Formats: sequence, structure tokens, C-alpha cells
Amino acid sequence: MTQDSHKGLGGLGILAGGGPAPGINAVIAAATIRTRLEGLPVHGLLNGFAGLMAGDSDAIRSLEIDDVSRMHSRGGSMLGIARANPTRREEDLDRVIAGLESKGIDKLITIGGDDTAYSAYRVSQQAQGRIAVAHVPKTIDNDLDLPPEIDTFGYQTARAVGVDIVRNLMTDAKTTRRWYIVVAMGRSAGHLALGIGKAAGATLTVIPEEFGGKTVPLATLVDTLVGAIIKRKLNGREDGVAVIAEGAALSIDPADLKKLGAIERDAHGHVRIAELDFARALKQQVRSELTALGIESTIVEKNIGYELRCADPVPADLEYCRDLGYCAAKYLIEGGNGSLVSMQGGRFVPVPLVDMLDSETNRMQVRLVDVNSTRYAIARRYMIRVRRDDIDDPAMLARLSSASGLTPSEFKSRFQPLVDREPPSLHLPIT
Repeated sequence: MTQDSHKGLGGLGILAGGGPAPGINAVIAAATIRTRLEGLPVHGLLNGFAGLMAGDSDAIRSLEIDDVSRMHSRGGSMLGIARANPTRREEDLDRVIAGLESKGIDKLITIGGDDTAYSAYRVSQQAQGRIAVAHVPKTIDNDLDLPPEIDTFGYQTARAVGVDIVRNLMTDAKTTRRWYIVVAMGRSAGHLALGIGKAAGATLTVIPEEFGGKTVPLATLVDTLVGAIIKRKLNGREDGVAVIAEGAALSIDPADLKKLGAIERDAHGHVRIAELDFARALKQQVRSELTALGIESTIVEKNIGYELRCADPVPADLEYCRDLGYCAAKYLIEGGNGSLVSMQGGRFVPVPLVDMLDSETNRMQVRLVDVNSTRYAIARRYMIRVRRDDIDDPAMLARLSSASGLTPSEFKSRFQPLVDREPPSLHLPIT
């Protein structure tokens, strides 16, 4: 096909929603090039759904191949991004559809996580076939409900950058004899925190999945860190790095969570964890408990997340995102609609958005870390934590209690709840 040979046959719109992730520009570039080579116009929708919801005609720009050439290797989003939610009010959804139709857009690529996926689904349903939608899964949290071996784009780059940061902190911690509490992004799932912590060899990693979907007292999380510091000190080390998934904050009993600060919510109703300053609050609680036990330790808090989101994509994400952008555009051009775009085993697989809905919440399903997997079991074996073996071994229990200034019975009573949550021992099948 020659460029512009399909004039009058509708156009393609592209937008990015949620938070940034490495590879967005690669998706935009690949989709734009594929569509323009078919002769169809391409429109970049600035700042996610926000401009469309506001009826801002200036929030739409035409895209040509020259506009996106070589953009695939850069981080950030050339179209901006926003967490605007068009699904809260029917009039917002209608305004989005009207704005798209006013520009002749009958095909829409949305790039985002679970919230944007749900918005894409609602646009597809509300438009009743007038606008075909394809959603490209993007989130460094890696928590969209895809098959276990399929990452969401941006995750591998974010993990690589996060590992570099944590490894530097580990060296600093050892050099200065201090502890770092590092809070990584991951609202609903701990994939990113676990991926960073395990690859970097952090002292321990805490993810929300280990609490089994239940709320726990703040003391549970605090004592997990306190116990690790005591055990590490017993082994002659006064340093360590703990990686905590931010979603662990949402596992804390709401009454305890309120004590950490005012709770704000975004356009999708999610708690703004960053506004809680979770890392600082956790550091203060841990330091207070250590002081009460007569243990001196220097603790520094560090949030990592914004440093990861707009990094230039690593080669794995570069290739992956170009495949996703190409397939999203071609899928819509050839008549597809209402699906999430995925690559599985090197092949394009469209996943109907309706199949990704949680029947109870009517929201997109979230993929959690499988805490019963071999992968997670191995991660736990490398961590420094108070374990069942420590409590059950009288000699080790005596050493730990002595290091903490507690009697053996006091130590066991305090840390037994952590041991009760410990996964079973790892046994590999022998054939």
C-alpha cells in the first residue's frame, strides 16, 4: 500500500494512560509507522484520556513517520500521560467517544495498565462498534493477568535499573555499616520488588502476597525488619538492604495505616501510597523498636520508582514494544476490536478484554506473585529473616534472644507470628 491510499477510511488514535513505563515511545512509533504505511492518518492523543474528557481539541496532534523516527529507543512518552479516568461518569465516556469521532478516529490504541485496560474496555463497549479498540499492556508492576511467563512491557527495564540502584546501596550499606529500607513500586503485586531484590541479592524482600490477602498489624511488617536486623547483627553484620513493595502498605490494618499520615486517592480510587511517605514512616517505626531493645542501628529510607519509569528501554523491551505496537495497529486495520495485545511464544495472541474482567469487582484482574512457586521459595531461602528453624533450635533461640535483650520465651512470643506465616520447606520433585 502507498501512503494516503486509504484516505477517507478512518484514522488511528494512540494514547498512554497511568504511569510512565520504559518502551511507550517504541509502541507509539511502531504503530504509527505501520498505520501510515497503510495510508491511514494517525493522531496522538496528548495526556491520556484527560484532553478528550475536557473536550480540548488541542490535545490531539497528527503523527507522521518523521515525528516518530528513532523515538523507539527513548524513555518517557512523547504524547505525555495521565491517570484520568473516563469511566467514573457516563458523560465523560461519551465526551471521549465524541472527541474521537470528531477527528475521524475509528481505531484506538490504548497503552497502559489495569486501569487503562478497563477504560479501553468501557470505550469499546460504549462505542458499540463505531470505535475499535486494542490495548497494549504497560506497567512496571508486571501485574496484568497474562500467562506467568509473559511480562508487561517496561518491567524488565525497570528491574534492571532498580537492580543497579540497589546494588549501589548494598555497597554503601556495607561501607558505612547502615541499613537501607528501599520501597519499590508495586501497588497490588510484588513482582518488581521481588525481581529487584532477588537479582540484586538484597538482604530481604517483603511483598504483599506473603500476607495471604489479609490485613496485618503494622507491627508484623516492623518486626520482620527488626528480626532481620537482629539476626544479621548476630552474624557480625551491621548493614543490610530491605526491599519493600509499596503495596505492603495496603496490607496494613487500616487503623494502623491512618497513623502514618493522611490518605489521598487518585482518579481511579487508589490510595496515593507516595503521599504516605511509607518508607520514612517504616524507618521511624523500626528505629523506635530497635531503640527500645537497646540496639543501635543507622537506617536510611529510599523510594525507587520515579527513577525507573522513564528510563530508556533495554533491548528486550525495545524489541517487545515494537512487536506490540506493530501488532496493535495491524490488528485494528484488519478489523480486530476489544482485545489486549500480547506476544506469547513469539506469536501474536489477542486476549479479549472482557475475559480479563474480575467477575466480582468488574475490574481488570491482577496477576499476583505465586508464593507457592519454586521461584519464590528460592528467594525466601536467600533472605535473612527470623525463621522457623531459628525458633525451634534452642541454641539459636538463645543467641537471638541474647542479642535482642529478650528472654527466649519473650523472643519466641514476639516473633512467632512471623514464623507462622513462613512458607513450607522447598522440596524439588525427583523423577
